[in-house]
Amino acid sequence: MNIKIVIIDKGGKDRLYDPLIEHLIKSSKKFANIEIVELFDKNITRAHEEGNESAKKAYTKILEPYLEENSVKIALNPTSKIIDSFDMAKILKDKASITFFIGGPYGFEKGFIDKSNYSISFGKITLSHKIAKVVLLEQIFRGLSINNNHPYHK
Repeated sequence: MNIKIVIIDKGGKDRLYDPLIEHLIKSSKKFANIEIVELFDKNITRAHEEGNESAKKAYTKILEPYLEENSVKIALNPTSKIIDSFDMAKILKDKASITFFIGGPYGFEKGFIDKSNYSISFGKITLSHKIAKVVLLEQIFRGLSINNNHPYHK
């Protein structure tokens, strides 16, 4: 299984979160290959200054090539259906390739959500991008553990 996490984020090293992210990727490796793609450009910076709709359009433009890949597409969207770890396991079950999308601070355009196979939420709280990435990676590992009868999920 190949899992890609595509995130609107400036990237860069983070001494607090990077070791945890690396640990979760390494722990998941026996079940899946995980790749993280961080995207940000000057168009997004300019769009943030213009406002909500401009920012969402800029996110769609930079993310669109990843929508065309042959994989199951899943957008993280706080207003979508809240899922638990067993729902995540069902989503991951028997998939060859999955791409998760974490948008920018303004979220996604409705058209982007409509092009995704799933739109999911981890709850009504707002998470920073770094924490959302960690929570997603932990839930991916937990879901993979459930599907493979690994004791981590208990």
